[in-house]
Amino acid sequence: MTGSVLPRVMRSMAGHPALVGMACAATGLLRQMSIKPFVPKNRRREFLLRERVSLHACRAQIFKEKGTGSVPTIVVGGFVPDATEQVEFQRALFRDYGSIYYVNYPRHGFSSEMFFAQLADLIEWLNNRDQKPILFGVSFGCGLIARFLQESPEAPLPRIRGVVMASPVLCADDLIRPSHDKAGGVRMLESNLRRILSAGGNDSEVPGRQIERARRCFQALFEIGAQNRVLSSRHLSIKKKIMQVIEDTPATGGYQRVLALKQFTRPGDGGPIFAGPALTLLAEEEENLLVPSSPTLQMLCNPHRRKALFPNGIFRRVTSDTVGDAVAHASLIFHHRCYNPLIGSWYEKLHPARLSEAV
Repeated sequence: MTGSVLPRVMRSMAGHPALVGMACAATGLLRQMSIKPFVPKNRRREFLLRERVSLHACRAQIFKEKGTGSVPTIVVGGFVPDATEQVEFQRALFRDYGSIYYVNYPRHGFSSEMFFAQLADLIEWLNNRDQKPILFGVSFGCGLIARFLQESPEAPLPRIRGVVMASPVLCADDLIRPSHDKAGGVRMLESNLRRILSAGGNDSEVPGRQIERARRCFQALFEIGAQNRVLSSRHLSIKKKIMQVIEDTPATGGYQRVLALKQFTRPGDGGPIFAGPALTLLAEEEENLLVPSSPTLQMLCNPHRRKALFPNGIFRRVTSDTVGDAVAHASLIFHHRCYNPLIGSWYEKLHPARLSEAV
């Protein structure tokens, strides 16, 4: 269906809620049929933690979507939405190169140690099948990938084909400044995160109240992105899932994710993040979410300093050619037409390497 026809169809459906509901249900059913739960047969690292970490509360769910190539993609999303929804409009691109593995964070808790163990088990399982995955991180997920790559005690690390970081948040200082620094105004998310961390868990009700404010903040951010757009049935289906995730994640789960953010290391303090092929994508309006003093933003905007993080990396600003519709932080859902050509071009550059390795 052409781009000119689709908006007219969606506008005509807008007046018929029953049709919209049927379209969303059909879209959701097709996704469920394609994206299925997955558990690696070898989970030795994960099971080593069961005496210290609650598997029920802190174990991430992994899903798989079958692709046609031999280079799989492992998706690690931001705070929200789940990885299975984060790259809805990049799925077809990824499938051309290999299967997709989505890592969805647990609802009722979070453990960086458990996340790293599950990720290492998954990569090892792929390596044993002669596959080297691409790690695709978004926002908060980029910080987790950076810690995994820089702090892993294992030597050598599991084999990885490449790393993509979209709107990376590599440390808490990207989102939260010292309380006395208010240059450029205080962002809504910054204010909430600062209060959550300052509560320190001394008063269990205080983090709960702040997590509820953060919940409303994430809902508002998505609604702002959806404003003045003609949303397809895929958009509406994804929106429903995102809002459900935000509502179903209790205060404990949200709080522990924020604590994981606090553990991130400032970029540059731990040496290169990844020496192999890497793609870093910054949206043209990152500064509307990241604070003015963001260490990650400052390093990635400096060619020499970002080379220290990714010696063989490529950096791209993701921009829109539509007036009044600038690309916002991690807007892969609403600005996929801006992201996908850059991602596809980088994936394609890995293709010759794939062929030579096969030979």
